[in-house]
Amino acid sequence: MSDLHVVSRAAEPLNTRALAERLHVAPDSSDYQDLSALAHEAEALARPKACYRLAYIDGRGEDHVVVDGVTLASRVLRVNLEEVHRLLAEVATCGTEVDAWAHGLQDILWQYWAEAIKEALLRQAIKALREDEEAAYGVRRTSTMAPGSLADWPIREQRPLFRLLGDVESAIGVRLSESMLMSPNKSTSGVRFETESDFVSCALCPRDVCPGRRAPYDATLYERRYRRA
Repeated sequence: MSDLHVVSRAAEPLNTRALAERLHVAPDSSDYQDLSALAHEAEALARPKACYRLAYIDGRGEDHVVVDGVTLASRVLRVNLEEVHRLLAEVATCGTEVDAWAHGLQDILWQYWAEAIKEALLRQAIKALREDEEAAYGVRRTSTMAPGSLADWPIREQRPLFRLLGDVESAIGVRLSESMLMSPNKSTSGVRFETESDFVSCALCPRDVCPGRRAPYDATLYERRYRRA
């Protein structure tokens, strides 16, 4: 098992106008000034972080793969990893610093805005993570999967993923609750793997209303590619 890589950088300047547009805050309003002040507070103290580990597939079953001795149970993941021998297990987060700051806000509206700020900082962490992975291992054309994104790979699979990574909490401050949710809440976990055919979990998800959808639902995809022979 390879060493755990930790990526931690000072926050980049936040795009207040993009935040305002997303939050429906008018640029010429007093709310915009408040939002701008909050964004500056957050970026001054935030430390978006990520960690990842290169791991190797050493076993396959019908509905699972064994990665460095840890079983990940998912038929979709098993099929997606058919042609590869390694993956990157990863976690990224907005950081405990900005999460603590957000919890200290008293105004309900500001708390709501802080969640959008934390999400923007999470995206910075993911960007830094990708750059570090590509520099370390030369990965380019890849797809990702995350526990809880599909019924086939449920949220309880967070536990073996974190076991595969090691001490994530000590590395970047992300911990799992008993219900397998991550804290800070603006964190993401999953595996990244090289592939010749693009895969997006959204294509297998029938949920109609989803602000994070990145691909249309394909009602026949599971039957075509993932159903057992």
